[in-house]
This record gives sequence, C-alpha cells and structure tokens, in this order.
Amino acid sequence: MASLTIGSAIPTHVALFHATRLEDARASRPRRRRGMMSVRTAAAGAAENGWAPGSWRARPARQIPEYPDAAALEEAERALASFPPLVFAGEARKLEERLGEAAMGRAFLLQGGDCAESFKEFGANNIRDTFRLILQMAVVLTFGGQMPTIKVGRVAGQFAKPRSNPTETIDGVTLPSYRGDIINSDGFDEKSRAPDPERLIRAYSQSASTLNLLRGFAHGGYADLQRVTQWNLDFLRDSTQGDRYVELSQRVHDAIGFMVAAGLTPQHPIMTTAEFWTSHECLHLPYEQALTRVDSISGLHYDCSAHMLWIGERTRQLDGAHVEFLRGISNPLGVKVSDKLEPSELVKLCEILNPHNKPGRLTIITRMGAENMRVKLPHMIRAVRQAGLIVTWVSDPMHGNTISAPCGLKTRSFDAIRCELRAFFDVHEQEGSHPGGIHLEMTGQNVTECIGGSKTVTLDDLSSRYHTHCDPRLNASQSLELAFAIAERLRKKRDRAWNRLVYRAVA
Repeated sequence: MASLTIGSAIPTHVALFHATRLEDARASRPRRRRGMMSVRTAAAGAAENGWAPGSWRARPARQIPEYPDAAALEEAERALASFPPLVFAGEARKLEERLGEAAMGRAFLLQGGDCAESFKEFGANNIRDTFRLILQMAVVLTFGGQMPTIKVGRVAGQFAKPRSNPTETIDGVTLPSYRGDIINSDGFDEKSRAPDPERLIRAYSQSASTLNLLRGFAHGGYADLQRVTQWNLDFLRDSTQGDRYVELSQRVHDAIGFMVAAGLTPQHPIMTTAEFWTSHECLHLPYEQALTRVDSISGLHYDCSAHMLWIGERTRQLDGAHVEFLRGISNPLGVKVSDKLEPSELVKLCEILNPHNKPGRLTIITRMGAENMRVKLPHMIRAVRQAGLIVTWVSDPMHGNTISAPCGLKTRSFDAIRCELRAFFDVHEQEGSHPGGIHLEMTGQNVTECIGGSKTVTLDDLSSRYHTHCDPRLNASQSLELAFAIAERLRKKRDRAWNRLVYRAVA
C-alpha cells in the first residue's frame, strides 16, 4: 500500500491504478534480466511449446460444469471475448514485482475477501467495508513488520467454487451442486441448479462495477492515510480490537505529523492513494479463456479477468486443463497445496508454471492444518530450495480447519486458524525461509460464521448472522485480531534480523 509504508526502509510504491493507457504502457515496458528470456522470446516460446489460450481443452478438465445448451455457452464466450479487459497487463506486472519482494522477505502479502461473491449481496457498502478492513489490516501489518503490505482482494471475479460432489441430494431429490453464481443458483430446484451461460455475462458486469468502485476508493481520497482513524468499522468501536486499532492509528498520525514537519506534503500521492489488486480462483476455464488478451507492449498473453489467478487443491494436476491454461498466461499465479502433495510433485509443478524462475511469478499457498504444517511444510521448503526455485510462501489457515457444527453448519475455529499460522511462521523461522503472506476468507461484515476470537462467537451464535454462500468467513473483529497477531510475529522477525546485523557489525 503506497500510503502505508511508514518506517519502511524500502522505497514507497507508486499508485497501481493508472489514469490513462499511456501510464499503463510506461509501466509495461519489459526489462531484460540476466539469465532470463526477453518477453518477446518468452512469447514465442509459449507458441513453440504448444500453448494457446484454448489448448487446455485437449487436457482432462475437472470442476467444469456441463452446459445443457452448448451453443448458448459459445455465444456467451464470444461476447466476453469482445468485451474490454477488466485489468491491464502493466498492472499485473507491477503486482508480480511486488510479490517478488515478498519472496525475498522484503514485503508481505495480504490476500483476502469473500469465499464466493454473490449476485444477491452485491452492493457498494459490502465492497467498501471489505476494502476498509483490508486497509486497516494493512496498517497493522505494515506498522508491525516495517515493510510494505501487498493488498490483493478475493474480489471482482471470485464467483466459481469447486465442489467435492457434482450432485446434492435433499429429501430424496438429487440435483447438480451449487457451483457459484457464475454457473448456477443456490436455490434447490431444477431450474436454479442448471448451468446458465448468461451468468458469465452477469459475472463480468458485476466484476467491472466492483473494479470501478475499488479504483475510486483507492484513488478518490478514501485511502488517504490521514483518514486512518476513520477506517474503523462502526461495529468495532468500543471493542478490544477497535481500541487497539485506534491506539495504533494515533501512532500513525503522530508519524505523519513528523513527516509533514520534515517537509513531506500531505497531498503527495504516497499519502493519498493505495495500491490494490484483484484475484480469484482460476476455475471456470471458458470464462478465463474468453478474457485472455495479447498485451500490445510485450506480446505476452494475460488473463485480463484479474491481476492474479490461482488454482486449488482439486485442479493442480500436472497434466490437467487448469495447469495447462495457467502455464501460458503471464499473470502472477498461485497454487494451493495440502499435505497430500509430495515435495517432488511440487517441484515439477513449479517448473511447469514458472519455467524461467521469475521472482513473483509463483505463490505457493499452503493449507494443511497446524500439525500437518509442522510435519510436511519443511520438506516442501527444502525440496523447492534444493531445486533452486524462487516462490512466495503464503499460508491459507482457513481450509485445513473447516468443521461441521452440531447444528449442521460449517464453521472454523479461530484458535485453530491462529495455531496453523503460528506453525507457518515457526517452520519458516526453523528453515531460514521467508513467510511471505496470508490468504484469508473474510468479510467486513459483522457475521457469525467462525467461532472464537476475543469478541467471542460461540456455536450457539452461528445461526444468528450466518450469511455465507459457501464456506465460513472471519468477521472484521476476528480478521483484525489476526492481523495484530501476525504483526507481532513480523516485528519479532525484524528484531531478530536487526540483532544479527548488529552482532556481525561488532563481532
């Protein structure tokens, strides 16, 4: 976040969202690096390797629904292919640079948002509150870690969800599973559950509206660092986390006062704007292919539905359609991995998705529960290091900790989430590698979907404000509490590094 790098020794980031295509073009100029192909050569290499935007169709494809009207699907794909891109290649390249810093331990990724976006709950207030919560968390992380926080939302495209079973049975009636609003509806009837190609167009339109609002928030004054105290969500006031945030924001204000006294104008873009990127799971490949464009500056293919795409545990097969699609686009990529993945297979996956070993290109998002994390993650880190590969290590402490409550609702324990995060940091400290970020399913709303936290949500509270369309999310209080815990780990990591530096200097 450009306006949240107080105290950092790293140069402050420039604003992400460009006002004109000219600025985008300037940011997109390729730079040669030793040992790396030029972008033109890489583009040619993609073609020589048999990749094309549609080459995934010849591979086994999981989690893609069968549409009853294939002609209607093709028509929707043609329409999407004619629409303007939602994001630009230069923006995605800038994010890749930032993630490269996280891979080296010089920045920290905060990636979060809804489990699945909804057509029904779409509204400016929901988007604003999640954006505001991410700003709050970034303040906490940046101030604690004294390094830039890279803010990436699970937003403006997170509509499709993988399912364990293709069908769902209720009272003896079996229908296709709900796969996210981009595919079908959560109503339990035949019409609602039928995959509808028109939903692809609606998902694009909602994503465009969401991006427009986010760009306005990021550059229209809402993200001004002098408004830091105003980002506190109303229902967090007079709470433990709200009070902690108010105290921290006052320290930020004091730091701003010093900077202004030293000559930095409060109107400088560093102070008034924020970098913010979008991401979603690359699941619905017809949609992703339709929004893939050739960048006029570099000649590379970019999936212009989002700045960053990731594939999940269910779609990371080496010979699968999703890996095939991702290997040819130039966006920064993520792969979610569990304890089921062998280290040797992880290395192969990295080599396929990042053959030129470019920093920031590939983020490994671990999701395996605290105990498995302590056993499995060290072997993964060692295998990747021994292969000489550069990745950004990120923790998803949500998916390995999903349980069923006695009432039948899915939930997650805040204590289990913190425990997995603690294991993530402990393992990286033990291995001498960099904990590069966190990936959360969360909302700025005051929901009761995950149990625990200082503002305790109990099992009995779940049904009172359980609004998720898919998996349970952390509410704003729980998210902010987690940010404070992570900031403390980052502070300790920074202090240890400083102490080692001082020791070497005097030894």
